[in-house]
Amino acid sequence: MFQTPMDNNPLPPPLEPSREPSTAPAKDESAPLAFPPPPPLADRSRESPFREILVGPDGMYAGTRWLIYLLLAAIVLLIEGAITHSVRAHVGEPVWWSMVTEACMMLAAILPGFVMARIEHVPFGDFGLPSRAAFGRNFWVGTLWGIVSLSLLMLGLRAAGAFSFGSLDLHGGRIFKFAFYYALLFLLTGFFEEFLLRGYSQWILSRGMSFWPTAALLSISFGAIHGGNPGEAKTGLVAAGLIGFFFCLTLRRTGDLWWAVGFHMAWDWGESYLYSVPDSGTMLPGHLLNSSFHGPVWLTGGSVGPEGSYLVFAVIAALWVVFDRCYPEVKYDRVPHSSRPLR
Repeated sequence: MFQTPMDNNPLPPPLEPSREPSTAPAKDESAPLAFPPPPPLADRSRESPFREILVGPDGMYAGTRWLIYLLLAAIVLLIEGAITHSVRAHVGEPVWWSMVTEACMMLAAILPGFVMARIEHVPFGDFGLPSRAAFGRNFWVGTLWGIVSLSLLMLGLRAAGAFSFGSLDLHGGRIFKFAFYYALLFLLTGFFEEFLLRGYSQWILSRGMSFWPTAALLSISFGAIHGGNPGEAKTGLVAAGLIGFFFCLTLRRTGDLWWAVGFHMAWDWGESYLYSVPDSGTMLPGHLLNSSFHGPVWLTGGSVGPEGSYLVFAVIAALWVVFDRCYPEVKYDRVPHSSRPLR
């Protein structure tokens, strides 16, 4: 046959696969699949059993921070109590001692607020007492509302024949002395009660369960706190809780606590000094008038004072409606700062 040049030079034979042994280990088809080992038991045991209760994925829960605040307040109060106990042993219990007591409680509520502001990385003023608004318009407007609303209640009791102004109990310089004393005393009371229940407490708990559920919880607490007063009754406790709820509205609409502090001071001053009636079951010395009540307890309030009268609920309802119309804008939720997670 005819042969081509390719027939004289055939193609090289194909390469055979390498016979060198493989370095990779052979797979064992019968071996089970491997899973990552669980963390050592020793690491798990180091975590506190309370961690899941107190700390979440984003840091400490709002309730945990609130408990820290209350603990700090209790520590401050214990230190103050140890100091005042030794002082009281030497001076007795003069009239001005109630001022010392209120000042101690105010400091126990407010000083931990400065600590929590550092921890939360926000200004202290975010908790309701901004220094730029100190004793400004909100404070004095709230003061005016407080004395006018109480006066309307007392005039209503007078018109119903349940209250008599009586005669002056103070004369001369003592009138101005006790007027100033009780204004300062109830200013301290206003700072203490407003910041304790509507300052940091309202601020931090609102981040856990929104504003109004927090307001309801703290207002119930506000009413319950007054249960320790000697002449208090159930009607007065309910009224105190509702007034506290109204103060939450003033905080939400004005953006701070100064309005409520002014109202609180004026209301208590008007009861204890100006109209000389019991304030939440407590009758204080150095009042202006020899006033008196006449009629059934449901109308006069009895030992509770005007806050125990059924008429006070009409006043609270009127306050809510009028304030809602005068201050329609919500300002409290527009705080420009926010806290960082605490771990």
